[in-house]
Amino acid sequence: MQNKPIGYHLIYGVLKLHAFLPLKVLYVFADILYIITYYIARYRREMVRRNLSNSFPEKSEKEIIKIEKEFYHHFCDYFFETIKLLHISDKEMSQRMKFHGFDLLADAMKDHKSCIMYLGHYGNWEWVPSIGLHMPQEIVKAQIYQLISSKSFDEIFKKIRTRFKSLNIERKETMRRIIKLRNDGKQMIIGFISDQRPPRYYDTYWTNFLNQDTLTLTGTERIARKTKFAVVYLDIQKIKRGHYSGTFSLISPDASKEPEFAITEMYMRKLEKTILRQPAFYLWTHNRWKFSRKKDTENIADQ
Repeated sequence: MQNKPIGYHLIYGVLKLHAFLPLKVLYVFADILYIITYYIARYRREMVRRNLSNSFPEKSEKEIIKIEKEFYHHFCDYFFETIKLLHISDKEMSQRMKFHGFDLLADAMKDHKSCIMYLGHYGNWEWVPSIGLHMPQEIVKAQIYQLISSKSFDEIFKKIRTRFKSLNIERKETMRRIIKLRNDGKQMIIGFISDQRPPRYYDTYWTNFLNQDTLTLTGTERIARKTKFAVVYLDIQKIKRGHYSGTFSLISPDASKEPEFAITEMYMRKLEKTILRQPAFYLWTHNRWKFSRKKDTENIADQ
């Protein structure tokens, strides 16, 4: 067994102690953290304000600030809700994170077909792996993740994300691991969060997302098309504090039969609809729109 860094054991111990507390107590800490994060540290407030203002140009400054404050409240809730995963019963988790549309999912995965599940950085995405509590044990449940630079935090998040016996697949290993699972005769459902900002060189597909020209990841679609997987979207809704629901909707029964970029576009439209319903629960601290589209003259010059 690989030795974990000392920092891991120290941080994990502190987080584990907090996880033993009921969520109603953790939410008191979240309220305190909100004051520190929003008013004192002002964590990424300029970026959040810019993202919200550009996404909702029709809203007044008062409306933007209201959403902004709601977001920071939720962001602090998300932090402690994620810690709670280190000590929460299956029963409580099932009561707090509900899923709807399993009939649709079962139909998409009939005849031993595997499935890619799109979702966004919305609500509490760290609770989504609890889907494993509601699906047959023989189906492999997995999520794609990006390595965290801190070894200690990387190990902690990997532990959190396997709380419900799902499989972590590092982003660079995605296709290799999927092929290995398929060769082993495994049926799988794999969660992809594909709303991050791609690298600048990744100038493949742009779309209008939240009123902004947006460079968009297409790697998930390429994998789905190559593997001929079904593709679904999980629409997450925050019902109230500490309670979420996720509803499945079909994007494609067979990704290989869809035109190029069609799946990516459908995902972005569904995610946009989720965000517009309750904007405060999206991850607005991310520098999503750092890049702008190259001008036609620049594209010609590069050829």
